[in-house]
Amino acid sequence: MTNSSQKPKSTPSIPSPESSFKALRSHKEFMIFWFARLSGTTANQMLMVALGWHMYELTHSAWDLGLVGLFQFVPALVLFLPAGHWIDRLKRSYIFTACLAVQAVVSAILVMGTIGLGADEPWITRELILVISVILGSVRSFQSATQQAISPTLVPSHILSRAIAFTSGGNQLAVIGGPAIGGLLYAFNPSVVYCVCFSLFGLGMLLGLMIKDLKPKPSLVPTTIKTITAGIRFIWNNKIVLGATSLDLFAVLLGGATALLPIYAKDILGAGPVELGILRASPAVGALIMTLVLTRWPIQRYAGKKMLASVALFGLATAVFGVSHSLWLSIIALMVTGVADSISVVIRMTLVQLETPNEMRGRVSAVNGIFIGASNQLGEFESGASAALLGPIASVVLGGVGSVLIALIWKFQFKNLTERDQLSP
Repeated sequence: MTNSSQKPKSTPSIPSPESSFKALRSHKEFMIFWFARLSGTTANQMLMVALGWHMYELTHSAWDLGLVGLFQFVPALVLFLPAGHWIDRLKRSYIFTACLAVQAVVSAILVMGTIGLGADEPWITRELILVISVILGSVRSFQSATQQAISPTLVPSHILSRAIAFTSGGNQLAVIGGPAIGGLLYAFNPSVVYCVCFSLFGLGMLLGLMIKDLKPKPSLVPTTIKTITAGIRFIWNNKIVLGATSLDLFAVLLGGATALLPIYAKDILGAGPVELGILRASPAVGALIMTLVLTRWPIQRYAGKKMLASVALFGLATAVFGVSHSLWLSIIALMVTGVADSISVVIRMTLVQLETPNEMRGRVSAVNGIFIGASNQLGEFESGASAALLGPIASVVLGGVGSVLIALIWKFQFKNLTERDQLSP
């Protein structure tokens, strides 16, 4: 590992964009994984937008919208250490497939509950949605870390940053299409959304069974607290990884407004479920554009400074969305948050994977995953709770300003990250 504060004397040779795309396509296992992840993420995004709107229709409560995020985060927090341990010991593609299977079962339950199977009327309740949120949070503790740990075993390291950008692009396609389709289908009939989710999770399962990723060598070290928590110690001792992951944690924790989108769509912008799907997809549109750019023209210099600048831009765009009463301005602001977040994600994920040895990627990815989960699910709870106390507009604006302040603080607290020039060591 090189000293991140020292700039290299020369820029290493970088494959042409055309050869890199061809190299990605030539890796069959990577492409199967890409399509499996695309199918599962699309289904998950449809499920999330449907559950959020379903909960708000049942309770009309910002607090309950926040609880959906909290009930997903708590089990992920409890399970992330054992999840990382088993990801480093078992075949990762099997864990990924099992996670999709559980979500398929959840979708089937929602289909039955929405059509009122076995009863005279639908039996989806607030409590059932919260129980489902716990199940989804438990699954994510395994799936998120597994997905991160699989990619570096499917492509060579010299095209890893492009592979991560390409994977992120597929993820953004799902985040764009999933909420938009989910909102449209929900307006037609909620049971249709859950039925399509079941089908997509099933497709992802079939593709997942075809992945032949590198299986970690069985560890001869006994299972102890020390081995299970090795990922935490690794991140704590690697200040670049610690700075990158904690920056994302606090920035999105404060600046995320996803949980409040049903309130903005219905009460502030006077829109419906279709517009909600568009709003939820807007960040992904911006992110998709940027990931395509980063796949063709990857970040080669000033990676640390660009990551900090992207987080500050994310906060500013969030604040603009918070004060907007125009649907189009809100969409544009959310697209800018996606552009900024995409830059940050590609830099962070590349740094984490390149700095981590393969035999520890499961545990390190699990810790990184809990950082992401905290920024998303716990951020949704924070947004709902602060909106209930201060109102949605004040909650979103203050969160955006907080993200800008976090970027400024991290610039001085993590010098190695700020001065990191090239991504590859």
